Amino acid sequence: MAAKITCIKKQGGNHEDPHHAIERVGWVQPDGQNGLSTRVEMYDWIKDKKGEAYVSDGVKSVPVGTYVSTNGTKCIRTYADGQWTNNLLSLPECN
Repeated sequence: MAAKITCIKKQGGNHEDPHHAIERVGWVQPDGQNGLSTRVEMYDWIKDKKGEAYVSDGVKSVPVGTYVSTNGTKCIRTYADGQWTNNLLSLPECN
């Protein structure tokens, strides 16, 4: 079942990559289940458990993928039209 990521919570400070600043993500599944997961928990769910996540603007849905930075940080990022994008960074902050 795919999870729609609806918000992000960012850490303060300077980061090598703005996606490193994502500390947590809020999500909801089609059955209504929802929650808040750390960036690493979401990475592991997508990568290791074959979970699927996406971001939607109401018109277009964009899948969330995983990558590991050059310093070994597990990150998540959207992938649209054949390239990595910043759709996650455009989401509102979670309360």
